[in-house]
Amino acid sequence: MAGTHLSIRIDLENGDRIGPGKIALLEAIRATGSISAAARKIGMSYRRAWLLVEEINHALREPAVAAETGGRRGGGAAVTPAGEQLVGHYRTIESHVRAAAGGEFKAIGKLVRPEGGRAKPQG
Repeated sequence: MAGTHLSIRIDLENGDRIGPGKIALLEAIRATGSISAAARKIGMSYRRAWLLVEEINHALREPAVAAETGGRRGGGAAVTPAGEQLVGHYRTIESHVRAAAGGEFKAIGKLVRPEGGRAKPQG
């Protein structure tokens, strides 16, 4: 692991959740134009990615991902304006929290045992 980092999960009023995995998936779909290519890019199965897209779309008033039809390449997927807004808001929250908690992250880092320095069981 590359140091102490922050993971934010937002528990929505409707019971759904938005966290780093779903946001990474939306960003990968934006970059690749495809759910299957996005899944490969982030090391996720296509089925898992498809289920997460369904969860995200169900959680929002408007879908975050829309299928694109046909053409020479056979379609794909696109992140919608609602999906773009979701990613933007999530990344803004993340940025604000990091900025506000910078000192605490450093303090926690000083408490953490260095890699390879696991405590040995007593006895």
